[in-house]
Amino acid sequence: MKFQMKAHAKINLGLDVVGKLPNGYHEVRMVMQTVGIYDELTFSRTECGIMVTTDSEELPIEEDNLIYKAANLMKDKYDIREGIHIHLQKNIPIAAGMAGGSADAAAAMKGISRMFGLDTSLLELMELGASIGADVPYCVIGGTALAEGIGEKLTPLEPAPECFVLVAKPDINVSTRYVYERLNVAAIEKHPDIDGMVAAIGKGSLQGILDRMENVLESVTVQEYPVVDALKQRMKELGAVNSLMSGSGPTVFGIFLEKRLAEAALDRLAQEQLAKQIFVTTFC
Repeated sequence: MKFQMKAHAKINLGLDVVGKLPNGYHEVRMVMQTVGIYDELTFSRTECGIMVTTDSEELPIEEDNLIYKAANLMKDKYDIREGIHIHLQKNIPIAAGMAGGSADAAAAMKGISRMFGLDTSLLELMELGASIGADVPYCVIGGTALAEGIGEKLTPLEPAPECFVLVAKPDINVSTRYVYERLNVAAIEKHPDIDGMVAAIGKGSLQGILDRMENVLESVTVQEYPVVDALKQRMKELGAVNSLMSGSGPTVFGIFLEKRLAEAALDRLAQEQLAKQIFVTTFC
């Protein structure tokens, strides 16, 4: 029996870095939001082992793949003797600041739990997923959430108000490690108002969210890749009420109040070749 699971991408409505821990990890405060861009994972049983296949030529399919790591973790934890085949149809941009790999790992764990009738709780999967990556626990629950610590301390929030989201990834890949290594936390002069954004979400105020959209990692990524700032400004010129880089980049998203404006902006960005992968979507 085969079945499919969706793995939704995320964007950061706000991203602050508040410190650096002794182990080298950075302490963050972020408002995370899933969007309607997703990878599709197809699950089937095999006699033994783990097999990951994909339609993407960019991704590894052996032990370095996060789906493989998630499957291996589940097999060890729950003593699964049968084999697992997971095929990934890749739609989320790669190395884009949208947690595509973490979303795939989270979906893999949920799919394996369903496949073998394990009835594992979301909390169990979140705790397991934290050993794969800091974004995996969030990707298990999705929706709108405040993430703290290294990203693993999560507080679910009310759903963010409806709007249309233009997502554009330029034709470059950005390493999260590269960006964080070059971020000087002590030199950050203005921190995003994450508490204010959380309050705005609680009140259902889209304007309150828009007014507080900031990402401290832009200072590093934009300096290295000016196209990120060019995309932000162009989206605003084309009707976005605000725009921001997601995660460590290079993906940029713009918030639109009307779908037709977002779609017209997509067409223009495609014509101008400012981005290679462009989507109009919504929060989910």
